[in-house]
Amino acid sequence: MPKIADIEYTPNPNAVKFVLREPITNGTSRSYQNADSATADPLADALFKVGNVTSVFYMDRFITVNKDDDVSWEDLLKRLAEPIRSAPSVSDAPSPVKAGYVPGEDPMLDRINQVLDEKIRPGLAGDGGGLEIISFTDKKLLIHYQGACGSCPSSIGGTLMAIEHMLKEDVDPEIEVLSV
Repeated sequence: MPKIADIEYTPNPNAVKFVLREPITNGTSRSYQNADSATADPLADALFKVGNVTSVFYMDRFITVNKDDDVSWEDLLKRLAEPIRSAPSVSDAPSPVKAGYVPGEDPMLDRINQVLDEKIRPGLAGDGGGLEIISFTDKKLLIHYQGACGSCPSSIGGTLMAIEHMLKEDVDPEIEVLSV
């Protein structure tokens, strides 16, 4: 059962990050955009059942929960703590199938993913978020933000431009990055 070490507010006012004392996954991330998608994952399902939860993202030692505008964090935090404390330390829930990136299929996409892993994902995780690759066609990279980044206003502008700039410098100057 994970113990909550800290609760951090993120740049997204509708997302909070629960920092855990022990890992909840073995390096894999889990992202759920609605309650229906979370039914096979006991932790995510329990968090959605608390009410007012709009998405759940977790990996390693943190869980990020996004909420409706209609409820305050003061009201919601205590209700979210119980399912987190009741969860197993390392989730055995199946990982959601990732549609976009398969390592080894495309050398340029492998390089893009490497840059994302080294330069982008650690910073996003620090703020309770992440991103996954949806597709890469004709030098257009479609990404999907996860966790706190999914509904954060800065992810659409500044963060997206920074990702594109890094990929243009490190991979190919013609890459275009779009968020879906």
